[in-house]
Amino acid sequence: MNPTTLAALAAFPSQLEAHYAAIPHAFRHWAPPSWEGVPSEAFTAIEQLCHVRDIEVEGYHVRFRRTLEESHPTLASIDSEPLAIARAYGMADAEKVLAEFRIARARTMDIVSNLTDVQLARTAVFEGYGALTMRSLVHYLCSHDQQHLAGLQWLARKIDASKAAAAA
Repeated sequence: MNPTTLAALAAFPSQLEAHYAAIPHAFRHWAPPSWEGVPSEAFTAIEQLCHVRDIEVEGYHVRFRRTLEESHPTLASIDSEPLAIARAYGMADAEKVLAEFRIARARTMDIVSNLTDVQLARTAVFEGYGALTMRSLVHYLCSHDQQHLAGLQWLARKIDASKAAAAA
């Protein structure tokens, strides 16, 4: 696997924690009046953490296993909004979620760091995205990570703008 992608995946838990820590504590459950332009799902800061954790385990771990074990499986896309509601993401404990995510990402790294060229070439179909290889699926995960860092930065921008508007 591409060492740059592997390094990005390995660094993500610390980056996620730092980006989350940059959100003012009083705004970690805050939602803007409009989500227009958000580069990730329309989730508050704490909900972003929960989403990333759950997609890692219930999305990517399952997709990786199926791609490696089955012949050209169709991999499900996960509808995140109902999951967020059902699991009350807004009530989650950030430290616990981040700890759980670190464990999940360590497992991911164990899986993707040791893939052979034959394994990386295994194929699947990702619902809503089309045909891919195991290598492609790893890139999708890395892209998903970056999307959520961008989502937290987008929220930070909206928070700053709302504070400025309130002060004016």
